[in-house]
Amino acid sequence: MAKAIMIQGAGSNVGKSMIVAGLARAAQRRGIAVAPFKPQNMSNNAAVTSDGGEIGRAQALQARAAGIAPHSDMNPVLLKPETDTGAQVIVQGKRFATLRARDYGRAKAQLLPRVLESFHRLSARADLVLIEGAGSPAEINLRAGDIANMGFAEAADIPVVLVGDIDRGGVIAQLVGTHAILPEADRDRIKGFVINKFRGDPALFDEGVSQIVARTGWAALGVLPWFDAAWHLPGEDVLDLASRPGGALKIAVPQLGRMANFDDLDPLSADPGVSLEIIAPGRALPGDAALVLILGTKNTIADLAAFRANGWDIDLQAHIRRGGHVLGICGGYQMLGREIADPDGIEGPPGRTAGLGLLDVTTVMTPQKRLALGEARCRDSGHPVSGYEIHLGDTTGADCARPWLDLDGKPHGASSQDGLVRGCYLHGLFAADKFRAAFLRRLGHEGRAFSQQARIEATLDQLAGHLETHLDIDRLFALAAPVHGP
Repeated sequence: MAKAIMIQGAGSNVGKSMIVAGLARAAQRRGIAVAPFKPQNMSNNAAVTSDGGEIGRAQALQARAAGIAPHSDMNPVLLKPETDTGAQVIVQGKRFATLRARDYGRAKAQLLPRVLESFHRLSARADLVLIEGAGSPAEINLRAGDIANMGFAEAADIPVVLVGDIDRGGVIAQLVGTHAILPEADRDRIKGFVINKFRGDPALFDEGVSQIVARTGWAALGVLPWFDAAWHLPGEDVLDLASRPGGALKIAVPQLGRMANFDDLDPLSADPGVSLEIIAPGRALPGDAALVLILGTKNTIADLAAFRANGWDIDLQAHIRRGGHVLGICGGYQMLGREIADPDGIEGPPGRTAGLGLLDVTTVMTPQKRLALGEARCRDSGHPVSGYEIHLGDTTGADCARPWLDLDGKPHGASSQDGLVRGCYLHGLFAADKFRAAFLRRLGHEGRAFSQQARIEATLDQLAGHLETHLDIDRLFALAAPVHGP
């Protein structure tokens, strides 16, 4: 019979995703059949699964740490923000609806059975399920109808370990305050706690740990020092985006408000010969960039308006006149065209929006989302690429007659006549080491190639060792409880 334990946080971004990934790799190295699970996630950085669905990027990384293929059951509810008050709701990998926050609150009751269905299906294939919460259980204003934290833990009868972030300060208040504010039944469900992101000698916090134990009665499972190599792993939160100074080749990335699937940047930021610069709103695109990379977005039309409002359209034209290159991926590809038509009002009022006009293509938004894993080959270098598509809309036009990829045996992407501007729908391009090296050579980078995939694997092993050193993993795994059938 499978067992399960839930890792919740005393706040957002305390390191739950990373801890679950590390625990998954530690369990896998012990020969335990382990699987990750997150009832509800909110992220525009999604991964396409082998069963044709989409889940949060963190659960895909956790699945990799566990040595199994990502599946839509690992993250049955994914919220993808489209506006400040609404999000696309993905249920068991497929689009369910686009809802405002208040409407989603009413919909959660009908989603809980689907969440439990996925959980029990996943549990039937594992010895141990590591569950990640979302946000904090101390948000008691959201407790009624909750499916992300204690609401799920109660419905599935799963014990909880709480994680606090000492780097933010006030970690004693985070944990003791959570104990004080939770209802008794939820408080009793928490069996232990972990302190994360400690800088310095963890022994210096021994008294703090003792005080938390005395005030909560929860078991102390360890103090985790700061894990310096975390940035080598794919991030999920847009807050994790950061410029990475490096070599002479500069790649500029305009920071869009609804930026999605920004894991495309990870292999570039890891290259020591590349300086990756995230351009915040209000800043001009740098004049010395070799490449301007426009990423995917959850709302192409809104982000295109913001692109213009920042004056980046003018900067981009100057960049091309200087001989600079431009690559648009997914929503960025759509922006580069002459027009985006949205006859059904999928991204706002029905209508047509002028694109940047740098590629002779037109995009028509369609209700059906394309989700697919794909194998491609670059026409320039001949190197293979494995990636995925996740988008609304079809793009056609004269510049599609100059494709630069063959995707699943068919021409894909578009290029301008001078070859300086390119676009495609395929994410994951730069994770292919030989393709990435050849692409960067085309921009003037002669740096040494490295294996991004090997680096991720090594970092996951390092993370597991970090947790083995500083946490009582045997005790944590022993807290897991049997999963009762549906």
